[in-house]
Amino acid sequence: MEAMSPRTEPRCRTLSIHVVTWNVASAAPPPDLSDLLQLNNLNLDLDIYVIGLQELNCGIMSLLSDTAFEDPWSSYFMDVLSPLSFVKVSSVRMQGLLLLIFAKYQHLPFIQVLSTKSTPTGLFGYWGNKGGVNIFLKLYGYYVSIINCHLPPHMANNDQRLEHFDRILEMQNFEAQDTPNILDHDLILWFGDMNFRIEDFGLHFVRESIKNQRYSDLWEKDQLSIAKRHDPLLREFQEGSLLFPPTYKFDKNSNNYDTRSMKGQNTPGAQRGRDVATYHFWNGPSIRFLNEKKRKPAWTDRILWRLKRQSQTDFQTPELSAPFALFLRSYVSHMVYTISDHKPVTCTFDLELKPLVSAPLITLLPEGPCTMENDLLISYCLAADFLSSPWDWIGLYKVGLRHINDYVSYVWVKDNQVSFSDRLNQVYIDISDIPETEDQFLLFYYSNNLHSVVGISKPFKIQPFSFLEEDPLDEAQPQI
Repeated sequence: MEAMSPRTEPRCRTLSIHVVTWNVASAAPPPDLSDLLQLNNLNLDLDIYVIGLQELNCGIMSLLSDTAFEDPWSSYFMDVLSPLSFVKVSSVRMQGLLLLIFAKYQHLPFIQVLSTKSTPTGLFGYWGNKGGVNIFLKLYGYYVSIINCHLPPHMANNDQRLEHFDRILEMQNFEAQDTPNILDHDLILWFGDMNFRIEDFGLHFVRESIKNQRYSDLWEKDQLSIAKRHDPLLREFQEGSLLFPPTYKFDKNSNNYDTRSMKGQNTPGAQRGRDVATYHFWNGPSIRFLNEKKRKPAWTDRILWRLKRQSQTDFQTPELSAPFALFLRSYVSHMVYTISDHKPVTCTFDLELKPLVSAPLITLLPEGPCTMENDLLISYCLAADFLSSPWDWIGLYKVGLRHINDYVSYVWVKDNQVSFSDRLNQVYIDISDIPETEDQFLLFYYSNNLHSVVGISKPFKIQPFSFLEEDPLDEAQPQI
């Protein structure tokens, strides 16, 4: 009945969001991604993971397998995050591009996935090896767009990169009448292998700057930084300071910048498309000298964001009264991973917001003692503005579920209805076939109209009959 009580003014809350971008170069997941996901950081209490990968293995056999089953990367992240109460909210894939969103299950009634979209830009705009994938959602009533992209490579293709950036932006139109364009959304998170390079400076100068950690010397000639100075729209996208080494290009299985010889590729046409010259490379704390032709390091892997409801001049210190503000906590690379010629990059944000939606549309609770011998009776009440559908369903889940289809059992709300009124309803789930277990369970209410979870119960246990004691009147009472 909580949903029927008068609603109080919602307080501001903070959501911690961890964003990952990584060009994995067709590699399989490594054994341990704790550093990437910040699992050992005791100072972080994350609410949402946003994970964007580029260059997944997209061979024909791999694509066929991933169509029938989860791809290895998605399965890995679900295996790692589900025991920590994270559920996969949504995903979208286009060939080698993959975008995943995970959230702690208590946030699910306040996350509505409105749309997913793929925008190919490779091979005359039809091939999906380059382009962007987008998930558009409502988060506590605010519109949020999340884009993972892979832009054209090579030093000489900067104009093409900017053109693809604009094309992806222009293609993000949505059916919702009140949000016709992506620029009307409250927050845009845009990241990926953007492939911007460092202009003009020779490789010896770049090597010395990296060796001495003088990254600011390289920022002025970073192609993305240059473009932002001249493009008013691109300037609206913020980025943290690049205080880490360039994340491309490394020899695989090492922390050595590109050492392969470019023999046979020194024709003028090849030179125009490649970042090659003679330089020495940095190997951890020491410098080794080799006289070979190699690609110039660059910050190709970037994370940008744009806020609509906040001044763009000072993203670090928004007004305390602002109902929607983003604070950057960290922007780092992760040098420990060597499976790819790119290093992964992560951002951690604190999103402070005053919820526009403060109560779930459905309040769910199991009734009475839950035993293996009885049907599970469920009471739920609807918010006044909720439009139900005969195709709505309630799922029974074990705590630690991986995604919304990971239910133990489910029931259509109209099929097993016991009683109903204007706002209060009861249904039952037959749980006699559920194996006896000590696990805790959850109930999710899924709305067919909204294509989202709109109500979640508190965790509870389903006890065997032996766990019930009888009182003097032979009435079973639940054990506390």
